[in-house]
Amino acid sequence: MTTSNHITKVAIVGAGGNSGKFMTEALLKTGKHTVTAITRIESETKIPEGVISKKVDYNKHETLVDALRGQDALVITLSAFTPEETAMQLINAPGEAGVAWILPNEWSPDTANEGLLKDVFGFQLKGVTRKAIEDLGKSAYIAVSTGFWYEWSLAIPVAFGIDLANRTATFFDEGETKISTSTWPQIGRAVAALLSLPIKSEGSNKEACLENFKNKVVYINSFTVSQKDMLESACGVTGTKMDDWTITKEPAQDRYMSGVEETKEGNRIGFVKMMYTRVFYPDGCGDFEHNKGTLNKVLDLPQEDIDEATKAAIERSKAPSWVG
Repeated sequence: MTTSNHITKVAIVGAGGNSGKFMTEALLKTGKHTVTAITRIESETKIPEGVISKKVDYNKHETLVDALRGQDALVITLSAFTPEETAMQLINAPGEAGVAWILPNEWSPDTANEGLLKDVFGFQLKGVTRKAIEDLGKSAYIAVSTGFWYEWSLAIPVAFGIDLANRTATFFDEGETKISTSTWPQIGRAVAALLSLPIKSEGSNKEACLENFKNKVVYINSFTVSQKDMLESACGVTGTKMDDWTITKEPAQDRYMSGVEETKEGNRIGFVKMMYTRVFYPDGCGDFEHNKGTLNKVLDLPQEDIDEATKAAIERSKAPSWVG
C-alpha cells in the first residue's frame, strides 16, 4: 500500500489486450508509474516494452496474491466473457495483498443504469463485482464507464449496424439515438490521468483526487453520436454519399428481442446484437455524457475527431476476423 499521496505502482490484468495496450502505454508515458503485467503462466501474449511481467496460476490463489503485493492499484481489463470465478479472484487477491485501489473490469456502457443492468445479462457481473469489492472493504474501486469502444464496435457490422466493407447500414429505429462512446487511445489517456491524480486533494481543486471517486462509477467518452453521425463520418472518410449505401431500418426493441432469442440458442452473434441494440433504446441509457456528466475536463482529456476514429475502424474492418 502506498504511503505517499500518489499512486506509483500499477498492476494490469490484460495488459496485452486491445484496451490494455493503450492503458499500459499511457501509464508508462506519464513517467510516474511502474507498470506490472499480471498474466497466466501459459500466456504467450506479448507484453509492451518497459513493463514488468509476473506470471500467475489462477488455480493457485497465493500466486496471484504474491504477484500483487506492493502494488498501489490494480487495473482489470478482460473479456466480457470472463468467468465470475475469475472476477471474484481478482477482488479477493488484491484485498489480501494490500492493494488500495481497483479499476474493475468496467470499460462499458453505463452499468449503473438499472434498465441496462436488467436487460443485458453480460453487464450484471460488473454490478456484482462492484458490490463485492465494497462489501469486502479492503480495497476501493473506481469503475470507469467508457461506453462501447468506437473503433472496435464500428468495425463489427452487427454491433453498430454499419457494414463498412459492403456499404450497408441497418438503423435501429431511425438511427438518431445518440450514445456515448470512446476510442482506445482516449481510454488509455483517461486511466493514466486518473491514476496520476493525488489520492487526497491538493491545492484549490478539491474535485481532482481519487478519494472523491472512491467506490463510484465515473464516466469518460470521446464523443456522443448516433448511427447517422457514424455513417456520415464513414461517408466523409470514404468519399461516398448516403445514396451510395444501402440503408434499412429495424425497430430497436424487435432487434433486441431477436438477439435475446438467438443468444438462448447459443448464438454469440445474437448476444452482440442484443447487447448493442439495448444501448440504442430511446430512453437515454446510452447517453451518459448529457445525463450524468463526464470526467473529461477533470482529466484534461482532448476532444477527439470522429473521422480519425472512423478511419481506424475502417482499417480494423479489413482484418481477417473482425471479432479478434
